[in-house]
Amino acid sequence: MLKRFIKYYRPHRVVFTLDMLASLLVSLVGIVYPIVTRTMLNDLIPERKYRLIVLYGLGLLGLYILRLLLNYFIQYYGHVMGVRMQAQMRSDMFRHLETLPYSFYDNHETGKIMSRMTNDLMDISELAHHGPENILISSISIIVAFAYLSTINIWLTLIIFACVPFLLLAALILRKRMKDAFMRSRVSVGRINASLESSVSGIRVTKAFTNREKEEEKFEVGNREFVEARSDAYKAMGQFHSATSFITDVFNVVVLIAGGLFLYGGSIELGDYTAFIVSVNMFISPVMTLINFMEQYQNGVTGFQRFTEIMDVAPEKDAPGATPIDRVEGDIQFKDVTYGYEDGKPVLDHVSLHIKKGETFALVGPSGGGKTTICHLIPHFYDCPDGEIFIDGRELHTITAESLRKNIGIVQQDIYLFNASIRDNILYGRLDATEAEVEEAARRANIHDYIMSLEDGYDTVIGERGVRLSGGQKQRLSIARVFLKNPPILILDEATSALDNTTEILIQQALDQLCVGRTTLVVAHRLSTIRNADEIAVISDGHIVEQGDHEALMEKGGLYSQLYNLQFRVENGLQ
Repeated sequence: MLKRFIKYYRPHRVVFTLDMLASLLVSLVGIVYPIVTRTMLNDLIPERKYRLIVLYGLGLLGLYILRLLLNYFIQYYGHVMGVRMQAQMRSDMFRHLETLPYSFYDNHETGKIMSRMTNDLMDISELAHHGPENILISSISIIVAFAYLSTINIWLTLIIFACVPFLLLAALILRKRMKDAFMRSRVSVGRINASLESSVSGIRVTKAFTNREKEEEKFEVGNREFVEARSDAYKAMGQFHSATSFITDVFNVVVLIAGGLFLYGGSIELGDYTAFIVSVNMFISPVMTLINFMEQYQNGVTGFQRFTEIMDVAPEKDAPGATPIDRVEGDIQFKDVTYGYEDGKPVLDHVSLHIKKGETFALVGPSGGGKTTICHLIPHFYDCPDGEIFIDGRELHTITAESLRKNIGIVQQDIYLFNASIRDNILYGRLDATEAEVEEAARRANIHDYIMSLEDGYDTVIGERGVRLSGGQKQRLSIARVFLKNPPILILDEATSALDNTTEILIQQALDQLCVGRTTLVVAHRLSTIRNADEIAVISDGHIVEQGDHEALMEKGGLYSQLYNLQFRVENGLQ
């Protein structure tokens, strides 16, 4: 893991080197004050060398001004380096997230992913800056301080140094407890973010059903979990700091007693004893800096662990030997396909079907039967290891996913629109399209006139998930995207479900026009919309139980006929 962390320093080697040099100089400047203090107490003051006292003082002031500039460089450029490393990690994570398969997002909430991209990476940034700096400054300061204190009195220095193992032992014992507590704290933050993202996204549903209290209750569960986890983390941190602080306090007691005995026995002069007391903090302070650094280290390490957990998820990959498919004709065939999202629970059970080139093929049946799963398997959103799926005679694993998806247009019931302009949302179908092509796509989706009635026209920003549009307008906008893409294969998964009857008729006319010469897979609950389909398959519990055109299925008097007659009676108020 350390190698993976270090690689993010490579683009910033110059700034990192200068930061470390500045930190080294700062630590060396820190040794000057006790040296000057000892010289003044033992020589300059007793000998009344007033001129040198002033010169030493001015020299010390000059060094402090230098340290002022060095500290500015460390704080500013060091933090900028950390932020840039953070930005690089965030870019790497985002790019990686874009490559992950559908199944990853089935099992990971958006809020938790966002927590890893924000809170965790912020702590990593702080560790990236302060970690090497603290280790370098403190390590050099400890070595220099030990050497200097030894010149004053080696035995007193060794007594102080003998206390360090007790400090390190306490830190090691309490370190693991603090690490585990901070990891639990991070997990709880991710859950709060997930709960918040869910509640804010669904605020209109909450208001519509007046379930504010329920959402507050759900949020408070995560909030209390966060308080408990954070309390445990702070308890571990409190034990850590109180124990280590006590041991450093013992340092001062040891110095006071041992130094007093040495002074009483004549083993040390009063000036040296005074200088030693003044200088001992030069040794204790960097030790405490390293001890206190443990908290930041734990934050950064747990954050980086959670970062690598995401980065280690295998991206979506094409099968070995897969090649692009240039122009899809649209012949689709399922052969004995079995698929399930969970082990032992197949959604499709030995399904075989053939959708011919240019054919409109409809899937109908009860919810949960596997219709949408078929729609997801054709563009290879999920890998199907059991059975075979062919596009134009080529097995799906032999085709690169990107080239396949470029030839497929999808309109779903649960559409997603970006918080951008109407133009940008339509252009998502084909980014290099011209303005005229965008407008033509909108016309064919019967939404151009509405767009032109808006003050900003195609530049109108539609809000998060298209909140400023009606359900029918959002659906027509998503259909315009597919018109613009103009793919040889269309997948219409409840594409007109959000439309009123009048708008549905208009859209259906446009879709009928678009389907000409293209292979179209239609999933529909409203059976009247697929009466003219070339072929209709009825799916129930993962099996194709009936197949044929509308007339043939009605004559058969099976499940399709029952569903159609029931829906017809309901729509015409006969029940």
